[in-house]
Amino acid sequence: MNIAMLLIGLKMLVGDRFKFAALVFTIASCAFLISQQVAIFTGLMVRTTSQIRDVGGAVWAMDPSVRYIDELRPIADEQVHRVRSVPGVGAAFGVSKSFTRATVAGQFRQAVLLGVDDHTLFGAPGWMVVGDAAALREPDGIIIDDRGFAALFPGQPLRVGDEIELSDRRAKIVGICRVSPPFATFPVIYAKISDARRFVGRERNFINFVVANPDEGVSADELSERIAERTGLKAMPASAFAWRTVLFYIANTGIPVNFGITICVAVIVGVVITGQTFLVFVFENIKVFAGLKAMGTTQRTLSAMIVLQALTVGVLGLGIGLGACAVFFDATAEIPHLRNFRLYPQILAGTSAVMLTISVLASIAALVRVGKVEPATVFRA
Repeated sequence: MNIAMLLIGLKMLVGDRFKFAALVFTIASCAFLISQQVAIFTGLMVRTTSQIRDVGGAVWAMDPSVRYIDELRPIADEQVHRVRSVPGVGAAFGVSKSFTRATVAGQFRQAVLLGVDDHTLFGAPGWMVVGDAAALREPDGIIIDDRGFAALFPGQPLRVGDEIELSDRRAKIVGICRVSPPFATFPVIYAKISDARRFVGRERNFINFVVANPDEGVSADELSERIAERTGLKAMPASAFAWRTVLFYIANTGIPVNFGITICVAVIVGVVITGQTFLVFVFENIKVFAGLKAMGTTQRTLSAMIVLQALTVGVLGLGIGLGACAVFFDATAEIPHLRNFRLYPQILAGTSAVMLTISVLASIAALVRVGKVEPATVFRA
């Protein structure tokens, strides 16, 4: 392959700075839009599993009719002891989840209330900002996440000691934590199960899940089967429960459709505008290609020149678009509605594949046109 001819192709590409910039900008815009929308969609789906990840535990057991983390059906308290008696269970704890009304000075917010084990405090937050998780042992003590505190006490510094009402019952803030961003940006409140039962106080059975860890040498899948067989509960590894939750939201909400439409539009715009602009560039330089043919340049060399031109704008645009997207998520990392949204390696790889495919498609369309050009074109007026 003649390197000099490839360099000539690059000089042809950058010679028209306006069209070169338009091609790069189009690819960059599409790469930014695709990667940003996919990252936000992925982040939203990951948020649906925030409480599964924060509570921890290898296996989750629940009522057989439960399909995802926010489908809350209580089970009997004795199910905790039944799970503990299953061979291979190293430890098991009850966990409750409910929704409550948090009221301060007449203003209220809907809040998520997580009940943790009274004796071990299993499920308590692991990232404390103010105070200690052990303070949950205090009567009526609760821990609230930092974003929830800011919503209930706007403009005030993070502190402990304030009192709030949970469904008309007094509770005292004994700690402030940082949690994984939830799907809905409600305040997240932790309390002992005994206190959470009093704060809500509507049902005889209050525990929603039993979270278990296996003995050494027992896998989560094997333990799930044993628990399901001996207790009649639905049991599965935490990772499988997280995936079921994600798939439920994908199948039962309009979120995937809305994001999918945006991504499809970005791909279509990328194909159409990039292809059109690149073809215009080729048409305007058709006499140059004809002249190169007349001088004996082979079709293979011309093809390599065009593919190099297309990949050059594709790689430049892709780098700029992905870089801008990375800067966007870095700049918005602490905004509550965008916190923990990030560009996963799979998103980078997928976006790169799509945008480079668009560039290759544009080059194929140009190759068809150049392949038909006659060397005699260069001698026509």
